[in-house]
Amino acid sequence: MMPRMLRRYGCSPDKIFARGCELNDHLHTSWEEMEVYRLAESSKGAGLSVRSQVFARGAQRAIDAMFEGESNAPDDLIHVTCTGYISPSAAQLLVGRKGWQLQTRVTHAYHMGCYAALPAIRVASGFLACTTNKAHRVDIAHTELCTLHLDPSDHSPEQLVVQSLFADGHVRYTLSRESDPTSAATLNTAGAGYRILALADEMVADSADDMRWSIGEWGFRMTLTQNVPEKLSAALRAFMVRLFAQADLDYEAERDSAIFAIHPGGPKIIERVAETLGLRPEQSAASHKVLLNYGNMSSATLPHVWDEILKSDAAKPGQLVASVAFGPGLTICGGLFQVEEREGCQ
Repeated sequence: MMPRMLRRYGCSPDKIFARGCELNDHLHTSWEEMEVYRLAESSKGAGLSVRSQVFARGAQRAIDAMFEGESNAPDDLIHVTCTGYISPSAAQLLVGRKGWQLQTRVTHAYHMGCYAALPAIRVASGFLACTTNKAHRVDIAHTELCTLHLDPSDHSPEQLVVQSLFADGHVRYTLSRESDPTSAATLNTAGAGYRILALADEMVADSADDMRWSIGEWGFRMTLTQNVPEKLSAALRAFMVRLFAQADLDYEAERDSAIFAIHPGGPKIIERVAETLGLRPEQSAASHKVLLNYGNMSSATLPHVWDEILKSDAAKPGQLVASVAFGPGLTICGGLFQVEEREGCQ
């Protein structure tokens, strides 16, 4: 029965070919050797305290790897996650081990879900705006361990959809303003960067019960209603018009030449957004590619899409990139970027 249900409700290999996983539990069926999914002890696996310990170790490994060999301290470090919490955090412990206590401020941006990269950029932009230091640097690090929150006893279609989409993923990127302190902030990834033109987020009216990400005894649990695609679609075009207007740009005039970084909540989310906005397939190709290669890594996914775009032939200097993601609220969060040439970026 389970294979039949997975074929019906799960995401197929042509949509998600590979997903990252921090847990070795997913690689074998020796139940007594598992960290979390010890089904001989409970059909639900280990409780939240054990899962929190696993998260702490995984997040620390990820952040340590991101900053391995790094000797230059960031002025600010923002840690983003919605899949586990421990205090002091992995970011704080990193700063302590590096001896950066007097150089680096740590800020936590937690439990916002898949759209959290954009609020984190907004926070980082605020830090840059409050300093006269031309070389001020804000690093943002995401550690998402979504696979910690599987409930093996829940075989509902909704949870089969959720668990076939989500994966573990991590990413680090940088915001800086290296010239005039009044100039626009720049988001740096490997070998290139974006100039940030506009950021916005809005909550859709009468939608608070349509998407939830709650903490339970056996892990975190996501619930989704069938109304989510329709409600997001109804609000999306007007949101994009307002986002472009922040940068004194006309959405309709710029849409056909822009690239769209859509958070790949799933293949149907990308397709629904593209249909609603009237996009050509190539305009959202990077989102499909990241979903295929990595799955939905919650808040860490959108930065991977930004990086994928920068690696593509379409990322010419001056190219507009419109980014959009969704989460509980229902929240629509967006950013408008412009590709610029940068050398020696993190």
